[in-house]
Amino acid sequence: MTVIAGRYRLLDVLAEGATGTVWRALDETDRHEVALKELRVPAGLPADEVPLLYARREREARAAARISHPSVVRVLGVATEDGRPWVVTELVRGLSLAETLDAGGPLPAREAARVGAEVLAGLRAAREAGAPHRGVGPGQVLLANDGRVVVTGFGGAPGDGTGPEADLRSLGELLEAAADDRSGPLGAVIDQLTAEEPAVTADQVEGELRRVAAGGTRGTAAEPVEASAPPRTGRGDAVDEGDTGTRAAGTSPAPSRRTGPPRAAPRRAAVLVAGTVGALLIAGVLVYQAVRDDGPGTGPGPGDVTSTAPARPGATGADGGPATPRS
Repeated sequence: MTVIAGRYRLLDVLAEGATGTVWRALDETDRHEVALKELRVPAGLPADEVPLLYARREREARAAARISHPSVVRVLGVATEDGRPWVVTELVRGLSLAETLDAGGPLPAREAARVGAEVLAGLRAAREAGAPHRGVGPGQVLLANDGRVVVTGFGGAPGDGTGPEADLRSLGELLEAAADDRSGPLGAVIDQLTAEEPAVTADQVEGELRRVAAGGTRGTAAEPVEASAPPRTGRGDAVDEGDTGTRAAGTSPAPSRRTGPPRAAPRRAAVLVAGTVGALLIAGVLVYQAVRDDGPGTGPGPGDVTSTAPARPGATGADGGPATPRS
């Protein structure tokens, strides 16, 4: 078997593409298996430009080695054989997304959203490290046996200076090929990503994909989301019944109106009301007394005090009429 750079023994071919061949290889230094990518020179490239291509690919591979993210394949180094660079990466055991789709068809919406969220997280980490992907496809996404979603293929093609929006368009095309249902919230995300001018940010898209993957349906990618918050599930669609607008995704709903009985008034208010009622009753009694004193059959008693108490039954006055008791 062929040994590359005196260290990596080629075992078998894992994949082939336009930019090269990926081998399973044994690192005879530490006795671990790795993936080794043999770079392919494009047909028709002038011979004097081949060294420039190799130098560029090596620089891109070394830049990719700076990426540290679980959704990005780990680049372990670059080996050189006869002036040609071979990129050494971790060996991820599993199937590519392309193989999975070929074997079983499109993924359920929640699984497609999970894959999309992890792919986008990896693409963002790569761009932050200065090693953007250039365009990820189903063949460059590995669904590992341990549950990881791993993006490969960094540095595989010349860059064109595209910005972060290129990652979103690439992700939209990937989800379009991977999802089995575009009628729900995932379909809304895909439509926004594949629009001519996506009006969403990576934060918004990743937050919404994680929400869909967790089983939630509330929110749309076009609205701001809390990127640092863990995915949360919601009830219903982005527009609640009775609402006139769309609630911001990733935020808690506005407090609902109280439907139970009203709370009792504060105790101090009850005391004030009771005091007022008592004062009114006393005033009423005094007014009533004054009116009785002015009526017929009443008169001042000792000390000019007039009694309004009813006469005892059977009591009579000096004139034979009912007696008016005195105080």
